[in-house]
Amino acid sequence: MNDLGLYLPGDSLLHRCPAGVKLGGLFLLGAGSIFIDGVIPILAGLALILVLYAVAGFPPLLAWRQVKPLRWILLFIAVFQWWARGWQSAVDVVGVIVLLVLAAALVTLTTRTNALVDVIVAVLRPLRPLGVQPERVGLLIALGIRAVPIAVGFSSEVRDAQRARGLRASPRAYAAPLIVKSLRHADSVGEALVARGLD
Repeated sequence: MNDLGLYLPGDSLLHRCPAGVKLGGLFLLGAGSIFIDGVIPILAGLALILVLYAVAGFPPLLAWRQVKPLRWILLFIAVFQWWARGWQSAVDVVGVIVLLVLAAALVTLTTRTNALVDVIVAVLRPLRPLGVQPERVGLLIALGIRAVPIAVGFSSEVRDAQRARGLRASPRAYAAPLIVKSLRHADSVGEALVARGLD
């Protein structure tokens, strides 16, 4: 089972729901998140999202895996908000971020990437007279979605290589090979796009 947001096959109600409806709901949640204020609304929203994960047939552990990579960033945000504006602000900001991350992950977990891209391309098509190229935007989004698990895979490979060599955890020793692998992959993708006339 993948940890981050790529489609997981299923036959649940959420899997069968049209991609446009799910993206529209995610957009409304994002736009309405500025009105989510207080512990009770945030807890209610998180409970609803977890219920939707259960409806999709996903265990709570999968929901945790969507948030886990952000845990240190969220901790920093929480501490800063608490220091600057009080604990209520820390709960509001972190709670809304977690809620949106879980919702976005649920959409990608229950919707094939090509279905998401098709919806975005269709929405952008009326903007073609303004110079927007919907197909290129769709390709960019598809590559972005695909890049997340690839980067996570590179991260695991670098960590495993460090363990195999008996090296201690070092941010510099970890970051350098990860950046090199990521840049090489980006170069290969760029070359493939150029070869197909998409430069």
